[in-house]
Amino acid sequence: MQKHPLIIIPTYNEATNVIRMIHTLMALDMKVDILFVDDGSPDGTAERIKEQQQANPDRIHLIEREGKLGLGTAYVRGFEYALEHDYQLVCEMDADFSHPPEDVSKLIEAVQSGETDIAIGSRYANGISIVNWPLSRLILSYGANIYARWITGLPVKDTTAGFKCIHRRVIESISLDRIKSNGYAFQIELHFRAWKAGFRLQEVSIIFREREEGVSKMSKGIVREAIWRVWALKIRSLFGRL
Repeated sequence: MQKHPLIIIPTYNEATNVIRMIHTLMALDMKVDILFVDDGSPDGTAERIKEQQQANPDRIHLIEREGKLGLGTAYVRGFEYALEHDYQLVCEMDADFSHPPEDVSKLIEAVQSGETDIAIGSRYANGISIVNWPLSRLILSYGANIYARWITGLPVKDTTAGFKCIHRRVIESISLDRIKSNGYAFQIELHFRAWKAGFRLQEVSIIFREREEGVSKMSKGIVREAIWRVWALKIRSLFGRL
């Protein structure tokens, strides 16, 4: 029997969000499995997840890591888990409800139907679809996406989107151990490597909302990594070393 799609959710100090997220995803019309990759959250996030696992041990999974190892490595570990456990459709999303859980099914259906290899939940596919962001954050994000598209040539308006569904064949074709980005640049690198490998990318418009609980993980280091990483990707691709 084919497995449900797997949703990978990295967590660090998301104790106020994970229980509600689990209940919301478990209540979707489309059945999904959930894999949390927790980076040793001191606020008890992993303990909250374990409590919920008791009711759904076959659909709620948890990988605990020691220390804050970063977004990129969390997703790579999640992808490895998906391949090891024979998942065909793999999704990424945040734990803080900035990505609307009710739109997961739209992303999954786009890949499941064969329309695309990666369905990206996009903030910029239909104008700007963001709620409650300060103007400075919006300018930073929008400008960063223009910058990334200009350098890489990616045919995607939301290059840094962290809400998506990916077919297994994409993950199998990308050398996970060669992905070096660890912040939001990870999303740019994943899209770029998939595109260069000949896979189809399709944007699906969503409404992105600023988190209501918890603290944003954005930092100057993440921004700096994205600035130089796009150049590294471009140069490597030009010399066939991607």
